[in-house]
Formats: sequence, C-alpha cells, structure tokens
Amino acid sequence: MIGPEDFFSDGSDEGSNLSLARIHSAAVMGVDAIPVEVEVNVTPTQENKFQPNIVGLPDAAVKESLDRVSTALDNSGLGTPFAMRWLINLAPADLRKQGPSFDLPIALATLSALDELTQAQLDGSMAVGELALSGNLRPVRGVLPIALKAKEMGIRNLFVPEHNGEEAAVVEGLNVFPVKHLRDVVDFLKGDHELQALTLDLDRLFDQYQQYPLDFAEVKGQESARRSLEVAVAGGHNLLMIGSPGTGKSMIAKRIPTILPPLNLAESLEATKIHSIAGTLPAHQALVAQRAFRAPHHTVSDAGLLGGGTYPMPGEVSLAHHGVLFLDELPEFARNVLEVMRQPLEDGVVNISRAAASVTFPCRCMLVAAMNPCPCGYYGDPKRDCHCSPNQIQRYRNRVSGPLLDRIDIQIDVPAVRYEDLTSLEKGETSAEIRERVIRARKIQEERFADNPRIHCNANMGTKELNEVCRLDEQGHQMLRMAMDELHLSARAYDRILKVSRTLADLEESEDIQPNHLAEAIQYRSLDRQGWT
Repeated sequence: MIGPEDFFSDGSDEGSNLSLARIHSAAVMGVDAIPVEVEVNVTPTQENKFQPNIVGLPDAAVKESLDRVSTALDNSGLGTPFAMRWLINLAPADLRKQGPSFDLPIALATLSALDELTQAQLDGSMAVGELALSGNLRPVRGVLPIALKAKEMGIRNLFVPEHNGEEAAVVEGLNVFPVKHLRDVVDFLKGDHELQALTLDLDRLFDQYQQYPLDFAEVKGQESARRSLEVAVAGGHNLLMIGSPGTGKSMIAKRIPTILPPLNLAESLEATKIHSIAGTLPAHQALVAQRAFRAPHHTVSDAGLLGGGTYPMPGEVSLAHHGVLFLDELPEFARNVLEVMRQPLEDGVVNISRAAASVTFPCRCMLVAAMNPCPCGYYGDPKRDCHCSPNQIQRYRNRVSGPLLDRIDIQIDVPAVRYEDLTSLEKGETSAEIRERVIRARKIQEERFADNPRIHCNANMGTKELNEVCRLDEQGHQMLRMAMDELHLSARAYDRILKVSRTLADLEESEDIQPNHLAEAIQYRSLDRQGWT
C-alpha cells in the first residue's frame, strides 16, 4: 500500500499559505505526449468579484474547464475560488492545448492555491482527467502516451480516471491510481483515504486478448487464394483479390490477422497509443494485443483514411498499424483517396501538416484490397453472363491507377467456390498451422535484416537489399526477362516479383531463389497477365 508520505518532496521551498500552486500534466501531440505544467494563482479582488482566466493557448474545451472545475469543486464540498482572481497558466505557453484532460490537474492545483492541499503533496505527481459537474471523473484520450512520458520524466505517481486505469498501468515503474471522484484524490493526498496503485500481469493479458473468434479452417475450397495469402503474410506483401460477388473475398480477408505473427510488447504499445489517441480503445482494456483489421467504407474521405483535422488525429491507415487495412470494392473509393495512400504505403508513416500543428503517425500495415472484374461483377465468369460494355469495363478498371497497382505485390483471381467444396465436411488447415509456417519465414527475415531496423520483412526491402539477397541464376534471369517483355512490366513490378520470390524461398527455407519461386511470383501479377493496366 502506498501512503500519502510517498507524495512529499524533501527540501521543498514552498510554504503552506502561498496562493500559487503547480502540478504536472501532459498534452498529446501526434502519438507522443508533451509535458505541461499547470500553474494556478488565486488572489482576493478589491471588488469582491469572481475573475477567472486561463492562458497558455487553450482551445474551447480547455477554456470551458473553468466552469466545470469550479462547479465540481463546489459540488464536492471543497474550497472554491469564488470572489477571487483565479488565474490558470498552462506552460509551455506556445503549445496549443486541447481537450478536457486538464480538468483534474487544474482542480488539484486550485485546491493547493487555496491551502486545501500543500504543494509538497502535489510534487512528484501527474494528473489527467475530465471532471463532471458532480466531481466524477470521465475518461480521456491519450492516457498511454501520457503515462510513458510520466515515467520518462521521473514522475512517481499518476492519477487517471478509473476507465483509463488499465491503459496507464501497462507502464511499469509508475504508480498508477485510477480514481472515480475528485474527492477520492483529495482525501488520499490528505491521508484520509486509501488508494491502491494498479498493477497488471502483461503475460496474462496477452494470453487473454490474443484469441481470435475466426479461423481459416472455416474457409471452404479456395486453395490457391489460401496459398497466396500465406505468401503475402509471410513477407508482409500488399494483396489484391479480384473475383465475382460471393466468392468469399471478404470472408478470407477477415481471417488474415489470425495467421499474422503475434504482436510483441513493443508493437502492442505502438498500436495501443494510436487507438488511445483516437479514442477507439475500449474502457478498461489495457492493450491492443490482436492484430488490427480495419475495413473502412468506400465513402471514406482522404482525411478519414489518412488522418487529419484542425488538430490532426490518426486515420484508418494508422489505426491498422501492425495489422491489416482492408479496402473492399476498391474501384468504388474516390480516386483522390486512393492516390494519397501511395506514399504512406511506401514509407510506413503519414505526415500531416496543419496550421495548428504538424504531426507524424505510423502506418506500417498490410494493405488487402478486393474488387470485381467489372461493374456487374461477372466478367470472365464461366456460369453467368457479363452485360458490361468494353468501355464500361475499361472505365471501371481505370478508377484504380497503375502506380497504385504497382505498389501491390500480389494480385490474384478468386474464383467461385465449387458445390463439392461447399458441402464437404473436410476442414482445411487451421490458422494456427498456417501461422507456424509464417512465423518461421518471418524469423528468417528478422535474422537476415537484424542490422537494419528499417526493414521488418521482405516487403520493406530497398534496391540495395534486393541486389544483395535476391540474386538470380542465368535460368532465373531468362525467365524474368521473358515475363518483363511479354507482360510489359514496370521497374516497380520487377522489384515486386523479386520480393515475392524471396518470400517463397523463405517459406521453403531455401538459400537461393529457384525458378519455381520466380514462376509462382509471376503468376501473382494477375492484372499484368490479363493486360488490365
């Protein structure tokens, strides 16, 4: 049990009757937190009027803290700064502050300025939280990056709303106190109430959260699609599926996270920070331990997909960090939305510049897309007639640009499932069995690129790495030269074929790329083989 004595700093030069008080808090910028010192000065006024003011570039939500905090203090039976000049400064003054998370530190610093608490009781602590008018604490965004910053600063104790407790307690070496009401914090600091610092068993949490409700054993038939997905996941390659409606493209895509390697703690923390900032982390959930699967609707805007806003927030591509971004009905997305994805897919980060701020969000994810072969969906179907004209088909395909298709390593056809496969009682391979092979291939890649932290899998290789690890023999050169000439492949497509070939060799634990690996990789350029581009 941690007592109030843990909050006192030896040698503090603050007296108990000063009208000036301060406490640590933090503001979230991008995926990181920036320290903010909340200073409160309370002085009597000659006119006996209430004169509240808040400075330090606050937004509207922060300015409204004055009304929330004063009312919460009054309804909690604590001292209030009425009939006084109440000045709040959020330092540094040149950093824009947003959101209601400064309510709790403002309230605690105000009580210290009113001699309800001492400055020594606040030293060494950080607080975040939104106050209800009753004094109850409501959850806020970005608690995990704030907790990480608190540990970095040497803060001993962090007060957070109860719903954010597990999220903050992930950070070891920090006393995290989840609280329901403002009065609980005040009474604890005074020594009149006990609070228990929250601790978590991270190993148990990973075991609890890393269970998927879906499995590849539920997929009937589609052996070629299953094989291509295994290859794509093993090398981190982007994938496009082309097929008529009802062939199971969405069903297959939803099961891709189940064959990805499990998240490690560092990856989990990165993903959790993004979801915490976006406000998509469920209450009382400590970590994002499953690979993300994000499937935005085709009406999404470029800001919704990449992130944005006056104060930039992460978009779908960042929420899919270390997971899967699934774009169903790819040609139905607005052309400008798809085009802005090209650079983030290459770099693994999204840079957003606004007048208020410039931030960078990570977005290293696996892009999986699906589309029909034509507007009606049945072009090339052996059992149903297509009623689209050649011009309609061409316009439909042209909605997806060649440069974007070049960034998709694997392009496959997904045919209709046969009746025999649908009615078969025989189950296919489970996700666990496929994942074992994927993990072995990823392990080979980790060892190969151990000296290059920029590269996590074969899909991240640059020209230098391609020249070093994707050497071909004479037969391989001849095969690839013939494919380049006949299919009119671009230089980027040439690189994609080499990367996929390297992954196929890794799955077979082969030192060299063999002709059969090249042949299979070329078959994964479905659109190029059919002349779609």
